[in-house]
Amino acid sequence: MSKNLYALFQSRFPDDMSSDFIKSPDGNNLSYGELDRQTAQMAGALSSLGVVAGERVAVQVEKTIEAVILYLACLRIGAIYLPLNTAYTADELDYFMGNAQPHVMVCTPEKYKQLKAVTKQNSVPHLLTLSNQKTGSLIDQFEQALPHNEIKDVSGDDIAAILYTSGTTGRSKGAMLTHDNLASNATVLHKYWGWAPDDILLHALPIFHVHGLFVAIHCVLMNGSGMWFLPRFDAKEMINLIPKSTVMMGVPTFYTRLLDQPDFNDVTCQNIRLFISGSAPLLEDTFMQFSKRTGMTILERYGMTEAGMITSNPLDGDRIAGTVGYPLPGIEARLSKNTTIEDTPDPNITDDDTIDGDIGILEIKGPNVFKGYWKMPEKTAEEFTEDGYFITGDIATISADNRVAIVGRAKDLIISGGYNVYPKEIEQAIDTIDGVKESAVIGVQHPDFGEAVVAVIIGDNTRDLHEDYILDHLKVQLARFKQPKSTFFIDELPRNTMGKVQKNLLRQSYANLYSNVLSN
Repeated sequence: MSKNLYALFQSRFPDDMSSDFIKSPDGNNLSYGELDRQTAQMAGALSSLGVVAGERVAVQVEKTIEAVILYLACLRIGAIYLPLNTAYTADELDYFMGNAQPHVMVCTPEKYKQLKAVTKQNSVPHLLTLSNQKTGSLIDQFEQALPHNEIKDVSGDDIAAILYTSGTTGRSKGAMLTHDNLASNATVLHKYWGWAPDDILLHALPIFHVHGLFVAIHCVLMNGSGMWFLPRFDAKEMINLIPKSTVMMGVPTFYTRLLDQPDFNDVTCQNIRLFISGSAPLLEDTFMQFSKRTGMTILERYGMTEAGMITSNPLDGDRIAGTVGYPLPGIEARLSKNTTIEDTPDPNITDDDTIDGDIGILEIKGPNVFKGYWKMPEKTAEEFTEDGYFITGDIATISADNRVAIVGRAKDLIISGGYNVYPKEIEQAIDTIDGVKESAVIGVQHPDFGEAVVAVIIGDNTRDLHEDYILDHLKVQLARFKQPKSTFFIDELPRNTMGKVQKNLLRQSYANLYSNVLSN
C-alpha cells in the first residue's frame, strides 16, 4: 500500500461518495465524490505547470474549499505543500521564497502586484491567483486541465509539507513534515478522541496552521465524515452551527468570545460531545467559566509545528485545568535537567532557588516528530539530543501518573491568538527604527489572546518616541499578529550580573496589564 497520505485518506472515504465532506451555511457543499474528482483535476493543473514530486507549492490565500482541494492535490502528486499565514507581508514572503524556492506560488488577486516582484526576484517560475469567489488564474488552469488520477507512490519519509516557524534569531525555519509524520498523528488522534461515523466537526480555524489544516481536516478525512466549514470565526454563526455539530476545535479566543454571547448556554451545546482547545494556553478561568455555563469540560491538548499533537487530556477521564494531559500513544516524553531559573516565568521562583527533577525542558520522541529544518542541518542537529529526542523548548512538569503541564517556554516563545511569535524577530525590527536604542519584547497574559505581545523600549534621546510611531514602522515589516499590542518607553531595562535582560522581571512588572480587559 502506498505511503502517500492521500491514499490513506482515500481508503477511509465513505461507501456513499455523495455524502458531504464540506458543508457550508450558504449551501456550497462538497461531497466526497467531488473531492476525489476535483483533487485529481487540480493535480492535473499542477502537473501542467511542471510541478513534480518534491517540488514546493507555496500558498497564501483565504480559507476556501479550493484551498483545501489544492492542498490535497499536492499530496496526490507528491509535491510539498507550503502554507503561509495570510498576514505575512511581502518582506516576510521574500525570505520564504528565497529559502524554499517553490515552483509555484499561489496568492490572492489583491496581492498579485506586490508579489510579482518578489517571485521574480527569487526565480519562482509561476505566480497564480486564487480568490475567495472561486476565481483567479489557478481556477483557469484547473478548468483547462486533464485529471491526474494517479496517486504518487511515495515513501513515508518523503516530505508532505513545510511549515515555517519563527526563529529565536529572527530567521524563520521550515519544519519538514513527512507523509508518515502526518499519517501517524492523524491515525492516533482519530482513535484517541473517539471519532464516530456520525460526527460532524465545526471548523472555523485558519488552514495555514497545524491546528486547522492537519489536526482538524485530517481527523474528518480519517473519519470519512463531514464538517461545517466557516471562512473565519464568527460568534453568532458559531452559535447557529454548534447545535448541528458534534465536535468543535478552537483556540482559547474562540471560547472567551463564545462566553461573551449571552445566548450561549447548555442548550446551545447539547448536541456537542467534544470541545477541544489548543494552539495557546487555556486560562483556568476560561476553563471554569465554560464548564459552569455549559456543563461541559473543554479538552485541552498540546502540540507544535514540528510534531503535530504531542499530548492530550483524556476523552474519558479527568480533564484538569492548567494541564495538557498525557503523551499520545507512541510518543515518549521526558524532562531535561538543563532548565535555568531565568527561563521560568513564575514570579515565586528566584535565582536563589534550584529546580529538581519535577520540572525541566520537555523532550519528545515519536513517529510524529518532524524530519528536520529545510536547508538547516546544523540547526536541526542542535534541536535533537544524542539519543534522538526533540527538544521542544517548553518548560514542563510531568506528574507521577505521566500528566504534563506546560509552565513556561525556554525559547522565549509567545503564543498570541494561537500563533507563534518570537520576540527576537520583533526586537530586531524595532531596533532599526530611528530614535530607538534598545528594545525587549515579552508576552503578557491576556484573557482573549492567551498572551499579548508587549514591547518595552529605550530611546536614544534623539527624538520623541510614541506608540503610533513604532507601529507605523512595524506594519510594513511584520504580520499583524506579531505587532505589539502595547508599547512602553522606559529609561533602563533590568539586567542580571552578566548584562542579560531579565525578561522574567519585565513579565512580572506588566503581568496585570490586561487583567480586566477583553480585546475586541
